[in-house]
Amino acid sequence: MAHSLRNIAIVAHVDHGKTTLVDHMLRQAGTFRENEAVVDRVMDNNDLERERGITILAKNTSVRWRAAGETALTKINVVDTPGHADFGGEVERTLLMADGALLLVDAAEGPLPQTRFVLRKCLSLGFPIIVVINKIDRSDARPNEVLSEIFDLFCDLDATEAQLDFPVIYAIGRQGIAKKTLDDPSTDLAPLFSLILDKIPPAPGDSDAPLQILVNNLDHDEYTGRLAIGRVVAGTVKANQPVAVLKEGGVSSKGSIKVLSTFEGLKRVPAAEAGAGELVSIAGLEDVFVGDTLVDVTPGFEERALPRILVEQPTIKMRIGVNTSPFAGKSKGSKFLTSRHLRERLVRETRRNLAIRVEETESPDTFLVLGRGELQLAILVETMRREGYEMQLGNPEVVTQEVDGVPCEPMELVVVDVPDSFIGVVTERLGERRGRMVKMANHGYGRARLEYRIPSRGLIGFRGEFLTATRGTGLLNTVFDGWEPWGGAMIKRKSGAIVSDRAGVSTPYALFHLQPRGQFFISTGIDVYEGMIIGEHNRPNDSDVNAIKEKKLSNVRNHGKDENVLIAPPRILNIETAMEWIDADELVEVTPDAVRVRKQILKVNLRPRREEAIEDAQAQDRG
Repeated sequence: MAHSLRNIAIVAHVDHGKTTLVDHMLRQAGTFRENEAVVDRVMDNNDLERERGITILAKNTSVRWRAAGETALTKINVVDTPGHADFGGEVERTLLMADGALLLVDAAEGPLPQTRFVLRKCLSLGFPIIVVINKIDRSDARPNEVLSEIFDLFCDLDATEAQLDFPVIYAIGRQGIAKKTLDDPSTDLAPLFSLILDKIPPAPGDSDAPLQILVNNLDHDEYTGRLAIGRVVAGTVKANQPVAVLKEGGVSSKGSIKVLSTFEGLKRVPAAEAGAGELVSIAGLEDVFVGDTLVDVTPGFEERALPRILVEQPTIKMRIGVNTSPFAGKSKGSKFLTSRHLRERLVRETRRNLAIRVEETESPDTFLVLGRGELQLAILVETMRREGYEMQLGNPEVVTQEVDGVPCEPMELVVVDVPDSFIGVVTERLGERRGRMVKMANHGYGRARLEYRIPSRGLIGFRGEFLTATRGTGLLNTVFDGWEPWGGAMIKRKSGAIVSDRAGVSTPYALFHLQPRGQFFISTGIDVYEGMIIGEHNRPNDSDVNAIKEKKLSNVRNHGKDENVLIAPPRILNIETAMEWIDADELVEVTPDAVRVRKQILKVNLRPRREEAIEDAQAQDRG
């Protein structure tokens, strides 16, 4: 069976067109009926992915294509991976399901940080790689220059001679067109399919050997329960077959495969058996996790565990605790409020996502969650919020480690693409955060590309400031770039907070007279409590204000008319922007229907000045 099977991963930087290309591969391979209604980016099948326009979870699909001169269809299993650096853990574990890779690169933007990350992973696995230069229809496309940059990147990453001789396809992903050369008259993806069948080796593995399946992913089905998704490395797996689950540390448990499925298009199709090289979904094993090995129950099965999946270490940590605000439990959609609920949900996430780690803290109601970046943690919190969880978040901090006895912090390689007129302001802002420019290039079209090496903590809260400074025209991409000795204290936010000093409902009269102090996060008619942050102060210190004050009414008639109350629109914070904004003495309160920011100490008369509170919180964390 393996000779007619190919396993391929599609990897690229975020927004370079992976999921759109998979759409057209499915369409042209005849996966959908002619009259079937199909949405765009069909692989992005959860609400968060559709809202944000990015792939968050790696997913499996398959297409069938007939090679030239062949009568039988060849099955091509396709793994669509995320392109954002924060979800690199998804890439690392799902690449083990493939035998080759399609590397997509934008014909205008060229290789970016995540391109380097995913390519390094593919090269280390020894994959043959097909380079797809996508979006050649862009007005600023420069495919020949981009091809040279890709070759340089392969050389930088120590590719072998065989890997350096990579085939190239030019594509217009959104039209479903692939070309062997720029002037090729092709109008479909046939050249790409042919190249996959020619260059990607058939799935290896001996179907007659003892069974070994590596679990790369987990899913859930309403009818069959927990699903273990993985690759049959050796042997043949059959439905209703008894198997053993080999866990970390040599621990094993036994069970039986209730439902065995393979991937056909976007569906999981029940199968009687599957041979080596096939990607399968298995139901019936509740006690199975990512990285486990499934083997048949024959003598010596304990010795057949495959190497466990390893992912790079987290670089950002954040405290997640039980919501302790006066509004705790008052949201309509709140279902899970206790530390037990939080602990169970976070532990469940670590079992599915190897890039997330959870540690206990000195408080039984607070947990330390470690991940790859702010976006990954924000997506986790947003997912939990939609499931009915309430929680409060501390400010994100970097994970440090000792290298040869010296405390070190993570560094990021930052690639900034901005109009020429904003080079000065971006250089100034990154310089304030200890960024060092390592490269600068200008490809014309009035835009420049700057590369910086900067401490990861310097980027916490920087994205919003960057978009404001470049008036929304700048592009910023980052990737982890090693460790350097700790560089000392760094200012996170220069401005203070406007804090409500009492509970009640915000009034137009109060907000109108407080407007000169800064920008608000709330509008009128919003419930507030003592210690809730309602805006950003113009000055470095905090300002405690009465946001519920009403105009004094009397029975004395006023001459003339009252002044008009005009209030500027508030700046609405979401989970991500709130996490970036808060400082060490502040928290984000997250409920199913609201995101609020607050002080850790709510009482005005008990709260120290902002500078003292930040120093105390940082000292406590270091201790």
